[in-house]
Amino acid sequence: MSAKQKSEAGITHDGLFFSQESLHEMHDKMLFIRRFEEKAGQLYGLKKIGGFCHLCNGQEAVCVGLEHASESKDYMMTSYRDHGHILARGSDPTAVMAELLGRAGGIVKGKGGSMHMFDIDKNFAGGNGIVGEQVPIGLGFGFSSWYKDDGRVTICIMGDGGINQGAVYESFNMAALWKLPIIFLVENNQYAMGTSLERASAETQLFKRGISFKIPGMKIDGMDVLEFEKKMGEAMEHARSGKGPMLVEAMTYRYRGQSMSDPATYRTRAEVDEWRSGRDPIARLQAQMIKAGLASEEHFKQKDKDIKKEVAAIAKAAEAQPEPDAAELWTDIYTDPLEHAYPYPGKVA
Repeated sequence: MSAKQKSEAGITHDGLFFSQESLHEMHDKMLFIRRFEEKAGQLYGLKKIGGFCHLCNGQEAVCVGLEHASESKDYMMTSYRDHGHILARGSDPTAVMAELLGRAGGIVKGKGGSMHMFDIDKNFAGGNGIVGEQVPIGLGFGFSSWYKDDGRVTICIMGDGGINQGAVYESFNMAALWKLPIIFLVENNQYAMGTSLERASAETQLFKRGISFKIPGMKIDGMDVLEFEKKMGEAMEHARSGKGPMLVEAMTYRYRGQSMSDPATYRTRAEVDEWRSGRDPIARLQAQMIKAGLASEEHFKQKDKDIKKEVAAIAKAAEAQPEPDAAELWTDIYTDPLEHAYPYPGKVA
């Protein structure tokens, strides 16, 4: 294959062209997140990671597709299932692993752990441990962008359990009233804690939850990274063009329990296997790329070996770091609000 043919190689999905380079990038990011989460699970089992730990195995297409559909300047915040999103954002994986291990070199100095990842340099505002907490926080970020007219979109991610919180609907109302540039993204992985969606929600079509606030909704297959990037790109354009917020429901599935302490006995092995064997986002993309002649099975096998070695090295480097000094207990507690005041004249709502 010539250099020109390679540059033109790719897959067209629903009218959107994905180059060979971008396809490999998405695949490698998803596979890296999968192996990173598996390593985190191993370290938790060895009692090297303490506290809560929520893994996103199975939901990698949402993390990666979202990142490819957004811009680096856009704000993002999510729930406590945050490892995949902060890794997709491009944060230092060694610092993320060190945070899980409670080390001084962690992304928030070992103080936040699994649920409270944060990277202001990547415009990533958490990792938030309280269910639904990130939604009113996202409302504030969206208001800030509207006020400053900075062209940013806020991506506020929640779960199918979090969307039932009252503060979510107060945020929906204000976001719609002021036409704020926000995407409310629901990762519908079918279970809130240990309760299925059907048992907890009268309206199970979650993308319809914004209708009473005149917020348009969209449902996307969150197990197909190409479909997700395509549709999420449309939602991002809606918000960025001044049309106000949009509610997006990503249909996805977590292979592990709600957290590492959850044996997930409320669902059958057959159900999990059905999602793994028939809809796994990584296997799905591999099959599409092999069919298009863009990679081989041997390539993916070798890539998997390479990424496993990379993750093992990251874990080793993170584990070798020291624990935070006791004096760190008294830092990063307060801040001067005047340091963050903006000298903008503002808008009138």
